[in-house]
Amino acid sequence: MKFEKFDFVSINKLLLDRKISCTQIAEYYLTKINEGKNLNAFISVLGEQALGKAKKIDQKLDRSNMGNLAGMVVAIKDNLNTKNEKTTCASKILQNFFSPYDATVIKRLKLADAILIGKTNMDEFAMGSSNENSYFAPVKNPHDQTKVPGGSSGGSAVAVAASMVSATLGSDTGGSIRQPAAFCGVVGIKPTYGRVSRFGLVAFASSLDQIGPLAGSVKDCALLLEVIAGFDEKDSTSAKVPVPAFSQNLERQTQEIKIGLPDEYFSDGLNPEIRDQIFDSVEILKKHGATIIPISLPHTKYAISAYYIISAAEASSNLARYDGVLYGHRNNQTNNLSEMYLKSRAEGFGDEVKRRIMLGTYVLSAGYFKKYYQQAQKVRTLIKMDFEEVFKKCDCIITPTTPTTAFKLGEKKNDPVKMYLSDVYTVSANLAGIPALSMPCGFDSDRMPIGLQIMGKHFDEGTVLNVAYDLEQLVSI
Repeated sequence: MKFEKFDFVSINKLLLDRKISCTQIAEYYLTKINEGKNLNAFISVLGEQALGKAKKIDQKLDRSNMGNLAGMVVAIKDNLNTKNEKTTCASKILQNFFSPYDATVIKRLKLADAILIGKTNMDEFAMGSSNENSYFAPVKNPHDQTKVPGGSSGGSAVAVAASMVSATLGSDTGGSIRQPAAFCGVVGIKPTYGRVSRFGLVAFASSLDQIGPLAGSVKDCALLLEVIAGFDEKDSTSAKVPVPAFSQNLERQTQEIKIGLPDEYFSDGLNPEIRDQIFDSVEILKKHGATIIPISLPHTKYAISAYYIISAAEASSNLARYDGVLYGHRNNQTNNLSEMYLKSRAEGFGDEVKRRIMLGTYVLSAGYFKKYYQQAQKVRTLIKMDFEEVFKKCDCIITPTTPTTAFKLGEKKNDPVKMYLSDVYTVSANLAGIPALSMPCGFDSDRMPIGLQIMGKHFDEGTVLNVAYDLEQLVSI
């Protein structure tokens, strides 16, 4: 049986009806991972552990003993701590680090009987938009292996797109779930900041990072989100907000929805094929009763600048702990402590991480803090206010996820500014802390996937998922 033909809901039904076993499911996906080695989506494969978990689930006598994710084979981005397994962040400095504990989201997956099958490749410390910054070599797009899968959760998106798993977890700091989801043609959602615990996520930019699911369907994303979401006392930014049954509440409600289309997201720089595909999708929603409202988010043009100042500043602070003393790579050919710090960090970090550490340290320095970092925070507030204002008129916002489809490996590697602009449509949601989802809505003339982004009000993932679910039923891809 080829499980890639089924979404998880269908697989779970087959499992509960005893037509298949968890062991069969795990064995099948391990075979798919082996067949797709050339895509380099995984840093580590947890074959024995996955089969052991599958056998335990098979031994349960009835469905009342099974968790909600029984039979779901999940891969984890390698910046999420997993007890007694490697957590490398795709960096040389952590290449041999074994985590002593589970992240909260990992604990919740295990309790729900998900089968964890491996840790996925990524841009080093989640810094990148192409997955070319990994110490373990780039990930390749399954639709065209000469092209990037997007980043930083590129391995997670590829694992889903290549049917190596049912679903994955990624992290999104400025678009790192949604951008690779768009490039690989899968569904990915960044929840509201605080909806999902960040405890156990290796920090990049703490005020922006958020964990979220990627899957082949909106319903699978919704189910995974409701399992990992919820308050966690171990995370001081975790919100005490009830978690709806997202997967059970999915319904067709287009006729009641007011959708905003921001002018700023459809200006110069957007690939015409993407623009046309987004407008075609919006027109379908309109024909089924949705109200389309032109809106403006005037401070969008400052979002990239503000994002890279804030994220780099927080990164420089978070990455100071990797100094070769307590854990991680250490250069032992040194004469004193300062030299050990310098050589260990110089050898352990890649070029992009070093670039952002230097930028972040610069904008936080005494002479430039007010000029750059403080101004960026003011812009962030203005961007958040823009969204609050437009959400008085509409229920959600639809935009492109990316200005282009997947580009060639190496095409932007040596041009950081050009690379950073890949996130131009995604960073605003992180700055404002709102939920945002990317889903496939078609293909360009080269048969590369096009992503459509849906953004919603704080803690209103339900509406975002419902509109995405509606569109998924209406658009044939």
